[in-house]
Amino acid sequence: MATACVTDLTRATACRDTVAASHFKFISIFIIFFTSMTGMSLPVLLARIFQGKSLYDRAITVIKCFAAGVILSTSLVHVLPNAHAALADCHVGSRHPWRDFPFAGLVTLVGVILALSVDLIATSHMSHAPYAPVVTQEKESAVELGCDGSGGEREKVEEELVKLKQRLVSQVLEIGIIFHSVIIGVTMGMSQNVCTIRPLVTALAFHQIFEGMGLGGCVAQAGFSFATMAYMCFMFSVTTPLGIMLGMALFSLTGYDDSNPNTLIMEGLLGSISSGILIYMALVDLIAVDFFHNKLMNTNPGLKKASFVALILGSASMSILALWA
Repeated sequence: MATACVTDLTRATACRDTVAASHFKFISIFIIFFTSMTGMSLPVLLARIFQGKSLYDRAITVIKCFAAGVILSTSLVHVLPNAHAALADCHVGSRHPWRDFPFAGLVTLVGVILALSVDLIATSHMSHAPYAPVVTQEKESAVELGCDGSGGEREKVEEELVKLKQRLVSQVLEIGIIFHSVIIGVTMGMSQNVCTIRPLVTALAFHQIFEGMGLGGCVAQAGFSFATMAYMCFMFSVTTPLGIMLGMALFSLTGYDDSNPNTLIMEGLLGSISSGILIYMALVDLIAVDFFHNKLMNTNPGLKKASFVALILGSASMSILALWA
């Protein structure tokens, strides 16, 4: 373990160049902002183009399945392994209590339960809020018509609940992805290793495009207003650049770089929480909902096959990026 730490330290020292690293980081801020904005805007714009056309519902379903694959791959192939690597690093993994227990897995589990708790509470609140006034309206209509009331209002309630649920999913997803983006940005901002940063800039540009497409696909289906979608797109786009600037400021103030034990512990814990949230949202609120409870998909075998292919493509595209980032 000690030999590995010495070897890593020697390699890091040979690549350490604070001035060159700062230049790469300033360039990356603009590149990552642009690619993030492009990635998230693309599915939103496509949805608006198809809106009102016969292909709209099918197109949005396929986009959402691609998004689900991207998000699932992000959590399992990128976020969780990075969190585990940070907590297993020789500077952390040789210390008590980090060497005694698999904290990355535990905190990921906490993230899953946290996402479930938020989902349950919000769903219960949403279903109660629109249901009560509609029941009252149905009773009044039944008295006036001398009948038991119609199911039209209930169908409207169900549609409204679906929209509210999709908005909740989009918002929780953005929170999980923002955690992940902040970690990426801060880690890159604190690093002075040119050998790491140089290839990372290009890899992160593609990473943000696919991750933005994943989040944008969910936002597009949720039916937010244009102002809300623009705000969510902007927040996703600035998070990683702000993380880079925060990391640079932390290095300037504290001298801590990305190999500092405290930095690694923070990275590992936040990454694990983010991974748990994203795993839950991808499997439960995206994949399960579409493949088992989507009426359009269940009555259209061709759409189900296309959606499955989109899911695989989303997962594969994000997984391949793990070779570089």
